Amino acid sequence: MLRRHAGALGAVALLAAAAPTAHADDPVNVGNCGMRVCVEANVPGGSRPPADLTAGQQTGGSSTGSGTNLDGLGRDCSFRPLDPPPPAGSALWQGHSPGDGAVYLDPCGLGNGIADGDNLAGAGRAFWAQNPPAAAVDPAVLAQRAVDSMLLRPPAIGIVPKPGGVGVVGMPVYMWTATGPETYGPNVASASAGAVTVTATARVAKIVWAMGDGTTVTCTTPGTPYQAQFGKNPSPDCGHSYRTPGKYHVTATSTWAIDWTGGGQSGQLTEVRSSAVDIAVGEVQVVGQ
Repeated sequence: MLRRHAGALGAVALLAAAAPTAHADDPVNVGNCGMRVCVEANVPGGSRPPADLTAGQQTGGSSTGSGTNLDGLGRDCSFRPLDPPPPAGSALWQGHSPGDGAVYLDPCGLGNGIADGDNLAGAGRAFWAQNPPAAAVDPAVLAQRAVDSMLLRPPAIGIVPKPGGVGVVGMPVYMWTATGPETYGPNVASASAGAVTVTATARVAKIVWAMGDGTTVTCTTPGTPYQAQFGKNPSPDCGHSYRTPGKYHVTATSTWAIDWTGGGQSGQLTEVRSSAVDIAVGEVQVVGQ
């Protein structure tokens, strides 16, 4: 059996005349090296990024279809015609003749219906269509791309007692974060592919403070910065107190709730960010004792 590659890319190769003529009822094995069609790594009209390229890193690619369709792994899943096309009589034509529509490759699809053996065995799915099919952009993938373009920072920790100073056992501890689009929200970004645009809005839903003494404090507000006039009053929304002296490693973990909408769909994503500081707490020393 002989293989003939189309062009330097070696994208699609049909077996030469040494192979028997395919009939509509023949099994059609389309894969990395099938009985009728061999599909190599690169396909004319588009590119497939490496498997470890994330959706956030993917910037799109050219395609002979009507747009770039990225899946959750960031792969270019744009439809493209098989080139050269299958021979006349191939089951891939679904009873049509060459020139009547075209047989397209869905690089990320699974065999699901045109004929036995239309699964491309890792290279995708082949199917017949009268007109070039539109790329079906997944709004959820665009939502993740929008999130990846945001700068979502961990809490910008404010705390009393201050790092480098010494607090007092039993005195109120105030915790807070600086507020802004990057540290608390709202943070808004959009991503588009073809005619579909998805907009995502991120806000901090909560900050969990691990106080270093085995306790945690969950705050659903950014917290209240301490002011001298507060004296010994506890924080109204995000505070703590230590019962024993010592040095404590305090970690603040913010959970970003991200609502997105677009392409006729909506959903929510979550991101988590953490930062930490070290504080010291001592006991009051009474003079003369």
